[in-house]
Amino acid sequence: MANSPATKSVTERAEASQPITSMSVIVPAIAWLIPGAGHLIQKRWIRGVLLMISIVTMFVLGLLMDGRVYRPNGGDILDILGFIGDVGAGGLYIVTRAMDWGQGAIAHATADYGTKFLIVAGLLNFISVADAYHIAIGKKP
Repeated sequence: MANSPATKSVTERAEASQPITSMSVIVPAIAWLIPGAGHLIQKRWIRGVLLMISIVTMFVLGLLMDGRVYRPNGGDILDILGFIGDVGAGGLYIVTRAMDWGQGAIAHATADYGTKFLIVAGLLNFISVADAYHIAIGKKP
């Protein structure tokens, strides 16, 4: 029972964790800002390009379908969750907000699908950031 995770002290857990390196800080930031770039700077070319193409294409298709880009507001829970999904797209979200795109009302079914494309693109980028981070700290080969 002495080796169970519940009995480990805080210092033992801290010693077992990965040290903070410059890559473990830079990679998630770059990966969030530019989808797929976290993998590219670690020389994971195929995965980085595939993620970049997938996320950017999904985001652009969402905009072309007149999808709604959520704003950071204190609205209802669905607006907050939509914003979290959208902001996951990083630089794409920043550019979209700066250009004031995606602010129309959802008037038809394709606009609703476009809104979902935008949110899913952001969520996929969050997963991509986590994957790039795990590669950077050596948890994933």
